[in-house]
Amino acid sequence: MADDRGGAGGPEAVLAIDIGGTKFAAGLVGAEGEIIAAERVATPPGGEAETLWKTLTELIDSVLAREPATRVTGVGVGCGGPMTWPEGAVSPLNMPGWRAFPLRARLAGRFPGLPVRVHNDAICLAAAEHWRGAGQGSADMLGMVVSTGVGGGLILGGRLIDGGTGNAGHIGHVVVDPGGPACRCGGRGCVEAIARGPGLAAWALDQGWVPGATGARAEGLYEEAAPASGRQLSADAAAGDPIALSALARAGRALGIGIASATHLCDLDIVTIGGGLSQAGPPLFEPLEEALRAHARMDFARRVRVVPARLGQDAGLIGAAALIIHPTRYWTASA
Repeated sequence: MADDRGGAGGPEAVLAIDIGGTKFAAGLVGAEGEIIAAERVATPPGGEAETLWKTLTELIDSVLAREPATRVTGVGVGCGGPMTWPEGAVSPLNMPGWRAFPLRARLAGRFPGLPVRVHNDAICLAAAEHWRGAGQGSADMLGMVVSTGVGGGLILGGRLIDGGTGNAGHIGHVVVDPGGPACRCGGRGCVEAIARGPGLAAWALDQGWVPGATGARAEGLYEEAAPASGRQLSADAAAGDPIALSALARAGRALGIGIASATHLCDLDIVTIGGGLSQAGPPLFEPLEEALRAHARMDFARRVRVVPARLGQDAGLIGAAALIIHPTRYWTASA
């Protein structure tokens, strides 16, 4: 059903949506990136297409009901891929119920006459950090997400670079070890194959890691299905578990080598790293810096800084809103 809420003269906001394998989030975001209202729900495990859509529409209705006077000026969405871009038919790898699901078309039917823009969730996170987070003021930036996968978004000359299919910045599939582990993409030795949380946990288990043996408890917004998680690995590393520390060092080296290559290619000045694994702190970032400095040997590349992302769980919503609020920076005008 069409949305007819909010009249002329009411406060304006973008309806921002962040769709992931563990949670759906929706919020109203103001012109300066401020979160006016937001709610999150767990993604229905194994949900079929219409079950997932119903969960999303109920979430949207709940958020809109919290601010009935607010006038929605557009809808921005970050979602896992692959997807057809900019058409917005999505097939998230971690949500098998949606295959070529016409997400943008469904939302456009719900909000007729409003711009509806769907982009990769990692790209939205990069846009958020560039606009309101740790990358503010940077002209040339890579925003990375290190969690159940490794993704990224590329800002060059102050503008988001989409590429021909909307997939530019896919740092997770830069090869850093040609003889390394198999990747879900079909290759070997990709950054993602080495540094993604589930892959790290599997490697650590093979080395004899006992999750939680240190007594450390993984913290997070949602309970993870298995105790052998990237979050638990980070918690055990912080408590001094030697295998967990080795696993995070392994991830840090892969990330550092990948970032060095990206910096040589794109002349970056800053790289932000968000996602669950980015909260691991020094056990991840110190080996990353060491590998980066060992491989970024050209003078111009040595200036790059790697910093933790700043916006936390709000980043997905803020980046989705940026697609609407600042299209000249974060959306291709012809799309």
